[in-house]
Amino acid sequence: MVRTVSAAETAPATWPWLIHAEQLVVRAGRQVAVNGLDLTLDTGVHGLLGPNGAGKTTLMRALATVVNPASGRLRLLGQSVTDPAGLRQVRRELGYLPQHFGFYPRFTVREFVEYVAWLKEMPKSAIPGAVQRAVERVGLADRADTRMKTLSGGMLRRAGIAQAIVNEPRLLLLDEPTVGLDPEQRLDFRHLLRDVGVDSCVLVSTHLVEDVAAACTDVVLIDAGRLVWQGTPAQLAQRGTAGDAGDSATERGYSALLRAHRGQVPA
Repeated sequence: MVRTVSAAETAPATWPWLIHAEQLVVRAGRQVAVNGLDLTLDTGVHGLLGPNGAGKTTLMRALATVVNPASGRLRLLGQSVTDPAGLRQVRRELGYLPQHFGFYPRFTVREFVEYVAWLKEMPKSAIPGAVQRAVERVGLADRADTRMKTLSGGMLRRAGIAQAIVNEPRLLLLDEPTVGLDPEQRLDFRHLLRDVGVDSCVLVSTHLVEDVAAACTDVVLIDAGRLVWQGTPAQLAQRGTAGDAGDSATERGYSALLRAHRGQVPA
């Protein structure tokens, strides 16, 4: 007997926040790298800024479900990361590019992206088309059958971005994605971010404040594992003065907020 499927069952899932962290604590070895962080993010492109040692990479690893929180609450796409069933669903809809990613050197670009699509439990029939689209979006269509071990650093990074977007993720996490990209490739990457961020939550960790200003709808600034400030790139630019360090208004705003947080200057 054929069962009638209701509209509610076929409607896209919606959640109050795609990332929701409350008093999140995450350790990196013996050190507390994320310390009581409260953070909520929804659809859009969000830039994660902070100095070296601020906890950015550890936070990204926690959001990617690579490491477990030590305490606090973390919900991704409406699911608790402590629920095994919910965790599996999140991982199907997650894309992640770490700073350093592994691959089999003899894999071609296409084989590498296909392998990640398989890990994401994508339908077998959908994988070839999804892989081709991902490779084309990062400008590697002419290198799809080239072995990974022969690629330049910038091409490897683009292959890493391709594997992160192959499943058209609802949550995309990119840790220092523009390392090794030339200026033209960075412009293409910004366009890709804006395109993906229309329907997904994209979080980009970077030291390049100008990439955040050009591509992101929202900025998250952390220091010592805590949230310092959250707002738009335009608001960030307004926080600085001519006396603050930086070559642009956004860089000066970044410097001003960090110094204020550390009690060095008035907020």
